[in-house]
Amino acid sequence: MKKAFVFPGQGAQFSGMGRDLYESSPAARALFDKADEVLGFKISEIMFGGTDEELRQTKVTQPAVFIHSVAAAVALGEEFCPDMVAGHSLGEFSALVASGAIDFESGLKLVYARALAMQSACEAVPSTMAAVLGLADEVVEQVCAGVEGVVAANFNCPGQVVISGTLEGVKEASVKLKEAGAKRALPLAVGGGFHSPCMESARVSLAEAIEQTEFHTPRCPVYQNVDARPHTSPEEIKANLIAQLTSPVRWTQSVKAMLADGAEEFVELGPGAVLKGLISKIRA
Repeated sequence: MKKAFVFPGQGAQFSGMGRDLYESSPAARALFDKADEVLGFKISEIMFGGTDEELRQTKVTQPAVFIHSVAAAVALGEEFCPDMVAGHSLGEFSALVASGAIDFESGLKLVYARALAMQSACEAVPSTMAAVLGLADEVVEQVCAGVEGVVAANFNCPGQVVISGTLEGVKEASVKLKEAGAKRALPLAVGGGFHSPCMESARVSLAEAIEQTEFHTPRCPVYQNVDARPHTSPEEIKANLIAQLTSPVRWTQSVKAMLADGAEEFVELGPGAVLKGLISKIRA
């Protein structure tokens, strides 16, 4: 039976996250201590006892979810032997570390650089996202193609697509999507238009950091967000990781590809169980 290990993205954080791993697993504890050292502040203390507001800080949120996810993987020890891995947006970095494509410290530095670059991009170009419910992927893409400044950004599961872009673009597209039959178009409480051209400055900044990081051939295929295909080439993985910031997260397609390649059991590693819910809808 083939196992697929999957890792969540931003939004899965909660106060107290990772404390159980820190207290029960020496391997996980070492990662938390290393993270505090690398980042230069006690992110573990914020994770274990910080307020929701503190955890929502960009420089905390992304590293926190990443650290928790990798810690959950290393805590499995010898039980961690997936046949394939994937991560949703930010979670792709956790998947890359878990697969051996990059080491933990390199992954953490990239995630922190990504968080700061995305924050700067959000401040430079006011942008946002909205969740569209009850429409086929193709219809969402067609409507967005007719509105300037907005794209389909996250294909989460059938009937759930997130759009992203400028404030005006998302507002106009939301109206048109409802007219096209969407049950709802819900504005999301996010810092900006992630996975859209609004993140171009962040993509350029992150590309420099990725190019300076050593990547290895992973122990198992990594199904990447950009094309929903399995990758083992370090150069391909790097190129896809750079493109990810301004490209859609093709989660529905990634899960379908893993299923087609024989995945029978999906194990979600990290805070929450968002991916578990999405995967059950994709498999239905």
